[in-house]
Amino acid sequence: HEEYQARLQTINAVDFGDLLLHCLTLFINFPDTLSDYQQKFRYILVDEYQDTNVAQYLWLRLLAHEHRNICCVGDDDQSIYSWRGAEVGNILKFEKDFENATVIRLEQNYRSTPHILAAASGLISHNEGRLGKILWTGIETGEKVSVHGLWDGEAEARAIGDEVETRQSGGKSLEEMAVLVRAGFQTREFEERLITLGIPYRVIGGPRFYERQEIRDAIAYFRVVISADDDLAFERIFNVPKRGLGKASLQAIHHLSRNQELSLFDAARLIVETDELKSKGRSALRSLIQAFERWRNNLKIIPHSELASIILDESGYTEMWQYDKSPEAPGRLENLKELISGLEEFENIQGFLEHVSLVMENDANDAEEKITLMTLHAAKGLEFDTIFLPGWEEGLFPHQRSLNEEGIKGLEEERRLAYVGITRARKEARITFAANRRIYNNWQNALPSRFIGELPEENVEVASEVGLYGGQFQLLGTSAGTDSFSSENSHTTSFVDDPTGFTRRRSGYTREGLVLEGDAITVASSGPERGFKVGVRVFHQKFGYGRILDVDGNKLEVKFEKSGTKKVIDSFVEPA
Repeated sequence: HEEYQARLQTINAVDFGDLLLHCLTLFINFPDTLSDYQQKFRYILVDEYQDTNVAQYLWLRLLAHEHRNICCVGDDDQSIYSWRGAEVGNILKFEKDFENATVIRLEQNYRSTPHILAAASGLISHNEGRLGKILWTGIETGEKVSVHGLWDGEAEARAIGDEVETRQSGGKSLEEMAVLVRAGFQTREFEERLITLGIPYRVIGGPRFYERQEIRDAIAYFRVVISADDDLAFERIFNVPKRGLGKASLQAIHHLSRNQELSLFDAARLIVETDELKSKGRSALRSLIQAFERWRNNLKIIPHSELASIILDESGYTEMWQYDKSPEAPGRLENLKELISGLEEFENIQGFLEHVSLVMENDANDAEEKITLMTLHAAKGLEFDTIFLPGWEEGLFPHQRSLNEEGIKGLEEERRLAYVGITRARKEARITFAANRRIYNNWQNALPSRFIGELPEENVEVASEVGLYGGQFQLLGTSAGTDSFSSENSHTTSFVDDPTGFTRRRSGYTREGLVLEGDAITVASSGPERGFKVGVRVFHQKFGYGRILDVDGNKLEVKFEKSGTKKVIDSFVEPA
């Protein structure tokens, strides 16, 4: 870390964390500076206060200490970003930090129906670390929250896909529907099902236009033209396309950069005048340095969109993809053309780069309606008419890692995440769970999330496939007002003892998770002989689709359509 900070100082740069930390250090070490800013900012307003971190909290306290005119807006029940430094305790102790503060509870909700609000409120009430509020709405009617148990993840994806298709056929917009998952890996089955049904979708958080390889490479070229001190950009493209500059050349440039306290670009410009590099590499690097200097000199002479095209052409980058025989190459070239077209909307390359840094949106097919797939964390602040919430199972939601690492604190944040998910819905919130999950090619039993048992029975409607949990999980056509949530069943020793499998069982949960008596069943999906033969088409999670070239016991040699020939274990592939 010390070397990293020293390097930042050498190139006169700060990262996002430094922007705040240096300011905090300045206020602490120089009281006169603090006083100046206290006089300058006499009134302070803070939004999303529950998401502030420790540094932001200390910075705000120092700045507001003199006049104490600070107004913070936030919802402690929506603090879900502890993994990136957010501290829910900041909002919980606000009244202690600022004595005599006036607290205004904004309890009227203008988004959701009464059943959705009541279900969310009943769930979050199980958290102890909260300020507390009672949500209400002027809306008088609405559907109950749906809870649906299914046999496995594939059935879950199929059921949700069919519901989406039914609603779309009934005239409802895909833009008003979303599938919110706890973990990113859950989207795969839903993507496959939506593709099968021909339903357009977007994955928020997946590859976006400005995050694609060819776009990031092109932007790196532009960044070096604008700033020769941009080491990350220079390192990304100094050998893209291939120029005969390998790791040894890069190490030599890095060594000179550190010793002379120079940027990589300046070190490269210096090293080409020595014999440190081999002749071929030295010549290629000298040509690249000269090209960057030529492009930089033309910034105010040639129109920026035309210059951008020249940069990609003269660098050999466009030609690299023109000669590339991969199926992705034509699409990459089209993306580069779109990038040049996008540049025309800005006054210069610098303005375009600032835009890219602040706004990274997937612009493809914006005119087409799409259903949205995203994680619960990404959904905060958004709202949709219909929300699908799959994967409400112990170990997945609440996530076992959160329970293991944070205990009760982690459980309460997971519950806040569930609260956020439910309250994204305006009209319909539909929760599903699977009785079986395929994990690392093994079938494992899954149990309904404890959060399902914490939902108020009068606000929930339950339905499940026949045969879940030992054949005793009955299909419920009635609301959750039946004994499916009855506290009389709360002392069963396992889910199969309860006809519904939905008993609250709060006494069965500990800091470590759910405690059940009985035998768990794990069914392996693969054995020593899976019957794979040469020529069979298969699917691999990482490499995609391919055909088997050779079989050696449980080892397969597969020629994948996009990844080439690979050797894999048979348990990692499925018949396509």
